[in-house]
Amino acid sequence: MRVSVTHAKVRLGDLPRRAEAGEEVVLTRRGRSIATLVAMQTGREARHAILDAIGRAGAAKATAGPDASRSQDFLYGGDGLPTRLESQAS
Repeated sequence: MRVSVTHAKVRLGDLPRRAEAGEEVVLTRRGRSIATLVAMQTGREARHAILDAIGRAGAAKATAGPDASRSQDFLYGGDGLPTRLESQAS
């Protein structure tokens, strides 16, 4: 679905629900596409897929080792949200 930014302001409650349901929501300004609303994916698999896609696109300048895309998994819980790291007081 294509929606102008002006109309999107009025329908802001509905548009994210449509994106979560898998519908492509494209925001337009003066008839030109300017943004696409997509549902966020959470979890390790989603992060790994994003990192792999970035690597395939050539956006990463450094060459990754075999476990580089998973090196920071300890920062995230199973739900894909950051975990709370307890600071150690000395």
